[in-house]
Amino acid sequence: MNTADLGLPVDVPSTALFTDQYELTMLQASLRAGTAGRRSVFEVFTRRLPDGRRYGVVAGTGRVLDAVENFRFDAGVLGFLREHSIVDEETLDWLASYRFSGDIWGYPEGEVYFPGSPIMRVEGSFAECVLLETVILSILNHDSAIAAAASRMSAAAGDRPIIEMGARRTHELAAVAASRAAYVGGFTSTSDLAAGFRYGIPTVGTSAHAFTLLHDHERDAFRAQVDSLGRGTTLLVDTYDVTEAVRTAVEVAGPELGAVRIDSGDLLLVAHRVRQQLDELGATHTKIVVTSDLDEYAIASLAAAPCDAYGVGTQLVTGSGHPTCSMVYKLVARAESADPKAPLVAVAKKSTGGKTSVGGRKWAARRLDAEGVAEAEVVGTGAVPAELADRQLLVELVKGGAVVAREPLDAVRDRHTAARAGLPLSATQLSRGEPVLPTEYVHGRSGS
Repeated sequence: MNTADLGLPVDVPSTALFTDQYELTMLQASLRAGTAGRRSVFEVFTRRLPDGRRYGVVAGTGRVLDAVENFRFDAGVLGFLREHSIVDEETLDWLASYRFSGDIWGYPEGEVYFPGSPIMRVEGSFAECVLLETVILSILNHDSAIAAAASRMSAAAGDRPIIEMGARRTHELAAVAASRAAYVGGFTSTSDLAAGFRYGIPTVGTSAHAFTLLHDHERDAFRAQVDSLGRGTTLLVDTYDVTEAVRTAVEVAGPELGAVRIDSGDLLLVAHRVRQQLDELGATHTKIVVTSDLDEYAIASLAAAPCDAYGVGTQLVTGSGHPTCSMVYKLVARAESADPKAPLVAVAKKSTGGKTSVGGRKWAARRLDAEGVAEAEVVGTGAVPAELADRQLLVELVKGGAVVAREPLDAVRDRHTAARAGLPLSATQLSRGEPVLPTEYVHGRSGS
């Protein structure tokens, strides 16, 4: 197949090959050994947060649900596997009818997490669960990294809106996922129309420097934009001389001018000067939007500046220095045999070098202090202590292969705002520090 014939879709028709080859070779070997049908429990977690981060943000869950539903081996995919001798015919026959029929539990999207949190739990036969490893990690690692950066930026921005505008700084499809994750993390809009089309995220945009340079005079460019988009538009004022541009902008649009955008220079200083000039010209309600390689630290430094909104691109879509969350997908329990009634046995990697894991099918709960503020992430196996029964974090996402937990993106965004607000105040500090909550383990039976 010529991949150019597929165009540039917002989504893909099948996610079956968003996987690593060893997952298929493990499937083949387990089918031959008779162990493929053993009931298994896989968990997604991270051993540590990125350096200096106080909390993580679960994002991408909705996309994981879509990916699991679309994990299908159609004729074209099977033909590719056969042509390249990836797996044998017995395995190809098994893959032809693949449909995930197990259960998935996870932290609800938008929730915060900490080292060791069982962010997602996938249960079913070994064969059907092992195939989902790469696609689940690919989505959660990317989206959660972007959402964590977005959360820090939106916390630094306070009540000021913050625009995602990083599509040109990443892969075209990753840009759509990044816009979605940024919205979960507290951004208010995006410049990326594909994200608006796919997820209903509010979109914004007016003009770039090229539009000003197209015209013989800056005044002509401003006049053309105002005539087309109205006096409430945002005019870009730093192509030439900012002071002159602001004066011209108000002359063209009048005091009803919606906003001016500043994209270069000492933003703190320039914002103060522009605010004073706008007020002197009578444009007291004209807002100031600042852009130009902002991150959470730059946004925090502008807290005292008279700006009304921020636009963030590169630093957002690259996770502000941490483009992945280092999440892993590990087998933590499996049945003693292929008998559906066989009890589960806890299993765990015990090697040295910091890559150990904790075996057993886990639950998680967040313990609160007397003031209702979170004080610990409690992770355990076996029975849930009575005092934590109503504080459990995992919810059912897929039951018997059917998605049961789809929800509007705005609900996810609101959940994150509430979850972040429930953490100690130090959670939103930008100074380096340890996770704001410790992870405590309660050991019991792995359960069946």
